[in-house]
Amino acid sequence: MLPRFLLADNSLETPDTIFVVHTESPRFIIEADIDDFWSNQVIHWIDGEPGDEDTVGQLIEEAEEFLEKEFENEEFLDEEED
Repeated sequence: MLPRFLLADNSLETPDTIFVVHTESPRFIIEADIDDFWSNQVIHWIDGEPGDEDTVGQLIEEAEEFLEKEFENEEFLDEEED
């Protein structure tokens, strides 16, 4: 079973972009600047955009929280290596 969210990048073609992939229905990918994820987002709906704006808002918020935790974990791991 896949995790609910995954991080993805394509550093050769889009070095300043990060992608957060939501693997459950409705599946989507958020594309954004790696340095400014919260204000520069493009959402690519794989299963089609749900009509309920509250659902969309909740899913995006959960994706942002996931990314924030991943960045915090990465910083923690970097500190442990020093």
